[in-house]
Amino acid sequence: MAVARRRDTRMGVAEYRDWVEAKPDGERWGLLDGVPVLMSPTSGRHQRIVANHARRLDDLAERRDAHALPGLAVLSEAMDDFAPIPDIVVQCGPLPRDGYTRDPLVVAEVLSPSTMSMDRGRKTDFFRTVASIRTFLIVYQDAHRVEVLQRDAGWAMRMLGQGEAVDLPELGGTLAVSDIYARVEF
Repeated sequence: MAVARRRDTRMGVAEYRDWVEAKPDGERWGLLDGVPVLMSPTSGRHQRIVANHARRLDDLAERRDAHALPGLAVLSEAMDDFAPIPDIVVQCGPLPRDGYTRDPLVVAEVLSPSTMSMDRGRKTDFFRTVASIRTFLIVYQDAHRVEVLQRDAGWAMRMLGQGEAVDLPELGGTLAVSDIYARVEF
């Protein structure tokens, strides 16, 4: 008796880009492990933290002819089945013509309960494969707490809290943790 062979239904980035192009503008999709994932709306607290963080990062980025943008998908030469959309991407040079970047400097994720294990696991592993990323920030919603992963000779991780600041040498400045959480009550 013949055994049916299971078909691999995972997508690569090229197939995903064609597939997602037909989706409505209001939908945000990411590609995680070859599977398109619809991103659900985020809470007001999440959005406030992203807005604060993006504004402060954009102020720093402007000095380096860079932009802090929400909603860009990040691509890596090392992984063809991942195109995650972090909360904030700092991209140098001109604005991308499409919604993708291959050379971000800084990436930030604000943790949500529903995505925390993916953000701190597979996405972290993915961002480490993107050679241009110097800093990856994981921002918590429930406390003044930011995990800072920075690439130098290797990757180093620090946990920062209230009263501390993130050193961003790639942007020539620092970002106070308290600025990320401005107007957010705990």
